[in-house]
Amino acid sequence: MAVRAGTAGWGGTRLGRVIGACLVLGAALACLDRPSDGAAIASLSARWPEPLQEPVHEPSEERPAPDAPAGPARVALGPHGRDIRLAGELGEGTAERLRRLLAANPQVERLHLTSEGGLVEEGQAIGDLVVARGLATYVPDYCVSACTLAFVRGTRRFLVEGGRLGFHAPYEVGPSGRVVQVDGVPERAAYLAAGLDPAFVTQALATASDDLWVPDAHRLVAARAVTETVDTGQLPDSTLDDDPSPAGARAAVLRILPILETSAVAGSAPPIEDLAAWYAQAYRAGRSEAENVDGLRRRAAMEIARTLSRANDATALAAGRVLLRAMLTVRDSDRALCGRIGAGADLVEASEALGDAATALAARAGSFSVGELTPGPVHGRGCQAEIHAYARALAKPSAEAALSVRALVQRAAPPVHAASALP
Repeated sequence: MAVRAGTAGWGGTRLGRVIGACLVLGAALACLDRPSDGAAIASLSARWPEPLQEPVHEPSEERPAPDAPAGPARVALGPHGRDIRLAGELGEGTAERLRRLLAANPQVERLHLTSEGGLVEEGQAIGDLVVARGLATYVPDYCVSACTLAFVRGTRRFLVEGGRLGFHAPYEVGPSGRVVQVDGVPERAAYLAAGLDPAFVTQALATASDDLWVPDAHRLVAARAVTETVDTGQLPDSTLDDDPSPAGARAAVLRILPILETSAVAGSAPPIEDLAAWYAQAYRAGRSEAENVDGLRRRAAMEIARTLSRANDATALAAGRVLLRAMLTVRDSDRALCGRIGAGADLVEASEALGDAATALAARAGSFSVGELTPGPVHGRGCQAEIHAYARALAKPSAEAALSVRALVQRAAPPVHAASALP
C-alpha cells in the first residue's frame, strides 16, 4: 500500500502545511509529493529497521510518484463502541469526520492510528479532539509525520511491540509544485505541550523533510512520546483497519500464512476465502491480534490436515516430506514443537520451522530411510516415534508411501464440526 501525502487533494485549491510520508506495509516508507499539474517531484523509500539502540534515519532513493491520488482516511467505530480506528492519509476533513463519530459515540476510549501522515492542520485538530475527550491513543503498526501530532496528545500512548513512529520537519508545496521546508514552531509547541522531551523534539524537527527519523521504542518511552509498549495480545486487533474488505482480509491471511500458496500444500490448502472470512469476523468481534492469529493458524492447520488425508499421491508425498524434514530440524531444540508437527500433521508450524525455501526443497526431496535417522527411543507418541513413523512411510514405493502418509495424517484430521467450532 503506497499513499501520497501532500496538498489537500490533488488538483484542489488549498495548499497546506504538510508533513507526509508514504508506507508500503511491512517493507518500506516512501514520501511521495506531487504538484497539482501531476508532475512527479520526489520520493523517499526506506526499509523499516530492526529496533536499534540509537535512532535511525531512513535512507532514500528516487521513485516516480504514482498516478492516482490517495483516498480519504478510513474512520470507523470498533467493536463494542470503545475504539475508533483511523487509517490512511490525514487529508482535509478527516478531523471533522472523527469529531462527528466521537459525538455519536460518547463511550469511545481509544483512538487507533495507522497513518503515513498528511496535513499538519488535520493532525493538530485530531489531537485537539483526543485531548477534549481524554482519549488514549494506540499505534498498532505505524504512525508517521503529521499522525504523530495526534498520537502524542493521548492521555495514554500505546505503541505495539515492533511498531514505528516517524518524524521529520514540515514543508509546504507551493503553486509551482516546489517543496519548501518551513520552520517547525507550531509543531514544536504542540510536541512540547504534550510533554515530550525538548531535546527529542529538536532532533525530530531537525530531520529534513525528505527524510524520516524512526526512533526505537526505548528512546520513544524515555522522551515521553510513548507511555508504554504493548504486545499484540493486549488490545483489539487492528490488522484490517486500513482495509477490512474481503480482499484486505485475504491479503492479511496470506501474509500470516504464506504456506497456503506454497507448492508443498497447493493441493491440500483449504479455500483462502473461507479463512479470510473467519479472520474478518474475528477482527470485527474485537478480540486481540494474538488471539486471532493463533486461531487462524490452528484453523488452517486442521483444515489442511483434513484435506491432506484425501489428497492425491504427489501432494501427500510432498507434505509428508515437509513434515518429516521439519521434525528432523527441530527435534533437538524443541521437542514439544517436533511432537506437535508430527502428531498434528501441522504443515503451518512445519513450514515456519523450515522457512519458505527449505519447505519447497523438502517437498521435492527423495524418500527417507529409517536407517538414516539418529537412533533414539521409539515408544509412545513422542517426537522420535513420529519421526520413525513418517520415515518408514516415506521409505516405501511411491503409491504405498502416499497411502501410509495419508493414514498418518488421518489421525490428526479433525471432524468438520471440530474445525468449525474454533474460536
